[in-house]
Amino acid sequence: MSDALSVIPAAVLRNLADKLYEKRKNAALEVEGIVKQLAAAGDHDRITAVINMLINDFTYSPQANHRKGGLIGLAAATVALTSEASQHLEQIVPPVLNSFSDQDGRVRYYACEALYNIAKVVRGDFIVFFNQIFDALCKLSADSDANVQSAAHLLDRLVKDIVTESDQFSIEEFIPLLRERMNVLNPYVRQFLVGWITVLDSVPDIDMLGFLPDFLDGLFNMLSDSSHEIRQQADSALSEFLQEIKNSPSVDYGRMAEILVQRAASPDEFTRLTAVTWINEFVKLGGDQLVPHYANILGAILPCISDKEERIRVAACETNDELRAINADPADGFDIRAILSIARSELSSEWEATRIEALNWIATLLNRHRAEVLNFLNDIFDTLLGALSDSSDKVVLLVLEVHACIARDEPHFRQLVVFLMHNFRVNLSLLERRGALIIRRLCVLLDAERVYRELSRILEGEADLDFASVMVQALNLILLTSSELSGLRDLLKQSLVNAAGKDLFVSLYSSWCHSPMATISLCLLAQAYQHASCVIQSLVEEDINAKFLVQLDKLIRLLETPVFAYLRLQLLEPGRHIWLLKALYGLIMLLPQVLSPVLPYCLQNYLQINFKALIFAHTPTNMHISCHWTLLFEFLESSVQS
Repeated sequence: MSDALSVIPAAVLRNLADKLYEKRKNAALEVEGIVKQLAAAGDHDRITAVINMLINDFTYSPQANHRKGGLIGLAAATVALTSEASQHLEQIVPPVLNSFSDQDGRVRYYACEALYNIAKVVRGDFIVFFNQIFDALCKLSADSDANVQSAAHLLDRLVKDIVTESDQFSIEEFIPLLRERMNVLNPYVRQFLVGWITVLDSVPDIDMLGFLPDFLDGLFNMLSDSSHEIRQQADSALSEFLQEIKNSPSVDYGRMAEILVQRAASPDEFTRLTAVTWINEFVKLGGDQLVPHYANILGAILPCISDKEERIRVAACETNDELRAINADPADGFDIRAILSIARSELSSEWEATRIEALNWIATLLNRHRAEVLNFLNDIFDTLLGALSDSSDKVVLLVLEVHACIARDEPHFRQLVVFLMHNFRVNLSLLERRGALIIRRLCVLLDAERVYRELSRILEGEADLDFASVMVQALNLILLTSSELSGLRDLLKQSLVNAAGKDLFVSLYSSWCHSPMATISLCLLAQAYQHASCVIQSLVEEDINAKFLVQLDKLIRLLETPVFAYLRLQLLEPGRHIWLLKALYGLIMLLPQVLSPVLPYCLQNYLQINFKALIFAHTPTNMHISCHWTLLFEFLESSVQS
């Protein structure tokens, strides 16, 4: 201290702490001249003493003007030392950095000015303090004083220039510092960070791409910032990195994929779009690196397929197709169980498109890795069965295709049919709304005869007789009217001459007995007219109520359909088909004569005159019969409804 006082006049020290800037500036110039003389003489001990005095008596003083003077004095001493300043930086820089957190805004301003002047002198030697300086600048970028912010920006630009030209900068030491600050919400700090990322990425010798996973999430976080400028800067930086990824032979896709998966679920639309776009590129470029991450990627993409934003939907669909086109092997880390788990969870999505794609994935896995999928079938089977009640016909049809693929094995086939029957039993509205769709599609996918035989076998032992009757009536209607079951009908028509047809008839008959009208129609379809007549004769023991007559009405309406055209033509040869006539007469006799006394006479007369069709009036002279018939059953149906 005494050495410093002997070198620097008291008047200079007094002016260095003056409240007027001009006096402090002139005093700093005096200090600069004195330090130059000491440096020329090689007297570094006194130089050290001067610097210590400036630090202890000025920069750490409780008086603001003293602190301002001390900062100016340290900068002046550094300028005076020029090339020799580096050996005193350990003394000079820490107190200046400490002043960045001073409560007085003017002191912080002079600290920025002092460090700027120091940095201009020492340039590359300054790098050893880079992390501390970066931390200080990060805080000053959000300073409440606009003048301090402006000074910090000038210092920041100079530090960037020094770093880009230095070969001593350590990116490895810097990245942890950057990563800690990437989730800061202050817009000024965010601009500061993006600016540094962009600058460092532009330096050829600095591999920012290799450290991208450390700050990628922070950049994506900025895409939802309220400031358009920050969003634009973050997007520009991300676009540049994505282009570098496309051109780089070595990229850590795995770590970044985990970040992208999370960001694809962001509530911010722009963030989702950018994340899905990146995932799309990763799927194309990532190769084997991404195989262990396919399940997570799929979990991010499937919801986006139903996004309200069209660009996101398009990118997600493209990514999904790319992903499904890759035939990965479990030996390479492809986790089938995880994929199935994702698909299962997305089957409960509120969006149809997502549910459809989830089912497509299950179908794809079944085709490629059937044995492995069946090992995990218990994880998804209940969900697949529940999907048969989906509100979308497209989903139900696709679920049936998946079930059909599973049901190639007999145990799974029976399990499917048993569940279907259970579902129809507990939810009759499902049978009414979807029963025909489900049964017809299963018949196409799994062979109609196999499906009907199994259904009949289950219904044969059904304890709930009311349900059994309703179910048989539904199956019978599908059998008689669906184009998909034309082969089954043709086989049944040959029951009297074909062993396979006879076996099928017998298999169905035992369960069809739950409904008299279904039994009669089955007999008529199989041309077992004698037995049909016997069944009709036995109906006299039944309670012929309105419900019974409605079923009878439906049967007779079915007899007028093209399916029974052969039966109507057989009436042209009454001698050969006497049991058919008797069966049809029996049906007529079951009709309630009290409701239409003219009808039985007309029908009987019609049969005697023309053997065309009992209940079918195709010629203009006999249209009154069809008219009476229609009026009668309209009355019956209205009675039942009321």
